Amino acid sequence: MPSNEALTPLLRQFRVLIAGGSYGGLSAALTLLDLSKGRVARFNLTEGVKPPQYQIPIQITVVDERDGFYHLIGSPKALACDKFASKTWTKFCDVPALKSPNLQIVRGSVNTVDFQNRVAQIHDLETKETRQEKYDFFIAGTGLRRGFPTVPQSLKREEFLREASSHKEDIRNADDGIVVIGGGAVGVEMAAELKELYPQQKITLVHSRDRLLSAEPLPDDFAERVVSVLKESGVEVVLGQRVIDTTAVEGVKGKRTWDLTLANGTKLKAGHVMNAVSKSSPTSSYLPTDALTEEGYVKIHSNLQFANPVPNAEHHFAVGDITQWAGIKRCGGAIHMGHYAGTNIHQLMLSEITQAKPEFLNLISYPPVMGLALGHTAVSYTPDEGTKHGKELLGTLFGEDMGYSICWNYMKMSEPFKA
Repeated sequence: MPSNEALTPLLRQFRVLIAGGSYGGLSAALTLLDLSKGRVARFNLTEGVKPPQYQIPIQITVVDERDGFYHLIGSPKALACDKFASKTWTKFCDVPALKSPNLQIVRGSVNTVDFQNRVAQIHDLETKETRQEKYDFFIAGTGLRRGFPTVPQSLKREEFLREASSHKEDIRNADDGIVVIGGGAVGVEMAAELKELYPQQKITLVHSRDRLLSAEPLPDDFAERVVSVLKESGVEVVLGQRVIDTTAVEGVKGKRTWDLTLANGTKLKAGHVMNAVSKSSPTSSYLPTDALTEEGYVKIHSNLQFANPVPNAEHHFAVGDITQWAGIKRCGGAIHMGHYAGTNIHQLMLSEITQAKPEFLNLISYPPVMGLALGHTAVSYTPDEGTKHGKELLGTLFGEDMGYSICWNYMKMSEPFKA
């Protein structure tokens, strides 16, 4: 039986290019690092799984516009709390698990991908130069383009901390209260978090539909529970009214306020306005249009390979929010996809070496599930358990830091790379 030593047939190094360094991209990279060194992938929690019998030479390049890992789930709190903002963005160079000679992280963007020749054009944001990178396998994991305040617009940690600090001051100085526009997941979490952090502030949530979370395939009792929790915490909720006009008013000493007009003619005054209306779009412009849906999502098979008939489709994978796949898009789903994509790419590497048929992990259709952190409590829905809420649930789903430690520890980001 072969040991976990590199075998003589391994005469070349496999090159993997990953576009996107968030939950999906990093979980794929970490899975590949583990498996290529002959270890069980860190995300595989099944008992009795044996490690690979071969070590495989591998070189991974991750390309991301940011200079670090940003915990997207924590945005509602990070943009209103300096202490949490500092924790929620970690530079890639400061993540112990990523300090591997087999992994290179480039701060930049993938401009184009040539599927036929398996070469990508990368624009390096540090050197301002554009170069070509050949690869054996490619993973698209760049997610969705989201506006502020759903995500910060900064690309460097220091800029992000300044952005968060400036936003916090706008919140603190809003003498006429704060209006949050949009009652999706981001809007409701933001309104609840603001009331928790600044209980003296008047917080108003305005949503154009008659029920919150109207864009999600979730039952009415879930939305109703969310409304109840918000109102109990002191958030004023206005449903069924669209904001049709927002006008800035310069006050004394240059202090600006805002006059908002709703569709029914109601007037609201605010010291600060936060637009949480969801306007996200896939960041897939670097991919061939033949691989995408009309909305720009990547069509995938259940093994994460590109589904449409594009050249070398079996060497191209997509993970996370950029994919067209059933279920509500969540960070847990992206991590799961990254694990499966990394494992399946490793199977293809083994197949090339041993001529054995690859054994793929295949996704199942995700049911609609959701968990929301609403200040001091949480509300969740799963098909099996229905709608639940409570402070204890908040600890279970999000811990004490909007799920940052849960994600970080699950991905084992603090564990130094083992050669």
